[in-house]
Amino acid sequence: MTLDQNILEQLRGIFAQLEQSYTLLVENDGSPKGAELLTLARDFASTSERLSYEERPSATLRLSLLRGSEPTGISFRAIPGGHEFTSLILAVLNADGKGKNLPEEVFVRRIAALKTPLRLTTYASLSCTNCPEVVQALNLMAIYNPGLEHEMVDGALFQAEVDRLGIASVPAVYMGDELIHVGKASLSELLLALEAKVGAEPISAEPIRRAYDLVVVGGGPAGIASAIYSARKGLKVAVVAERIGGQVNETTGIENIPSVAHTTGTQLAADLRKHAEVYSIALLDNRQVERIELVQGLKELHTNLGEIIATEQVIIATGASWRKLGVPGEAEYIGRGVAFCPHCDGPFFKGKDIAVIGGGNSGIEAAIDLAGICKSVTVLEYADTLRADTVLQEKAASLPNVSIRTAMATKEVLGDGAKVTGLKVAPRDGGDEETLALDGLFVQIGLAANTKAFDGLLELRRGEIIIDERCRTSVEGIYAAGDCTTVPYKQIVIAMGEGAKAALTAFDDRIRSGK
Repeated sequence: MTLDQNILEQLRGIFAQLEQSYTLLVENDGSPKGAELLTLARDFASTSERLSYEERPSATLRLSLLRGSEPTGISFRAIPGGHEFTSLILAVLNADGKGKNLPEEVFVRRIAALKTPLRLTTYASLSCTNCPEVVQALNLMAIYNPGLEHEMVDGALFQAEVDRLGIASVPAVYMGDELIHVGKASLSELLLALEAKVGAEPISAEPIRRAYDLVVVGGGPAGIASAIYSARKGLKVAVVAERIGGQVNETTGIENIPSVAHTTGTQLAADLRKHAEVYSIALLDNRQVERIELVQGLKELHTNLGEIIATEQVIIATGASWRKLGVPGEAEYIGRGVAFCPHCDGPFFKGKDIAVIGGGNSGIEAAIDLAGICKSVTVLEYADTLRADTVLQEKAASLPNVSIRTAMATKEVLGDGAKVTGLKVAPRDGGDEETLALDGLFVQIGLAANTKAFDGLLELRRGEIIIDERCRTSVEGIYAAGDCTTVPYKQIVIAMGEGAKAALTAFDDRIRSGK
């Protein structure tokens, strides 16, 4: 893999301020891929006097990052191109104490407290948009805990290993041969999973307390719009979120934002972060709000990291997440045939028979995309008719390997213990059950509001926060906006508008109250 001059020039600028020396150790198996990896390491190392490369013969292909001559705990059994090229760049920057995604003290404490030794392996795809977040988070843990090692593996290069483990969805994180996580995840989620799995040493430090004029819970389009409008009023604002961008991070193409002919979910998420940073908004990502307590006129937000964040006003913009079927076998086979992102996991089902559950826009779009990869695609819709746009229905109907069945209920996901083998379905009117022989299924049945933390505090309707025409909730000083609310039409542009409205309402209420 040869890096072009534009990339090399960019890397020279990125690495200009490196303070320590780093070595890219190439374990070369003598294959063409080994030669390709060596070329990548050579070109990469040429961009800074602080970087060098070293080659060693080996039975396997591997790139390890050393600080001087000492291991950082970070390695790649891959030629880290595609989305993982960024992971390699950040591995160097983060090891040097630089980069934009360095964890806060609350995370550093808990990472260092993980019980070790611990060796983790993440199987990924270079085309997967969800994989880099997991890879980069675990690389950070390796940097801050010397007893933890993390290796990213390109599943396409080690297919026999993937087949042996029965991997059908990425990213897949293993501890030895034990699967401990599959799918997208933030640093916080991965840290909590590891704490539950291996344990951690006690942390004696006092909980970190923070205070702001206004706190936005959620970092998607609604949340960032709320934060920007609030900060422009001169308020001290924080955003508490799992990740900036929220659900849009999983969207490949966005073409319905006026004045923006085309963008991607990852680009929009990056733009949202950049815009928030203009106003010095505190972006407290990689955590969740577990509950809100009302204390002496203030709202105290308790996060899953043990923090307490006090504020006078709260705007909830937690968005929504993929709905699950809730049938037997679904949870057991997530990552082993049950998938949610056709863009990330579709390539694992090349030449195979799959089903798509859901006949809305997302379901039919998934069926169209997967038809070019899979042997056959069966769309199963619970309603009597499809809900997707007519143009999408017509396109799906024109594809020879796509079949559509309406008024069908999904009963059970079947498998052999390692992977999905079929699906039990039945006509919704109570007809006889039948079993479809399948290699996998993609669940595309819409979104559910992320409001569990506020149940019992706020009035909800079918899980959505009830708001008035000005985004006020049932509790004074708490507002809500976007996909987590009862506002119809879950669209990015609507969420942005509702976020702005919530911020303006909160500020108006603040002024009228004399604060």
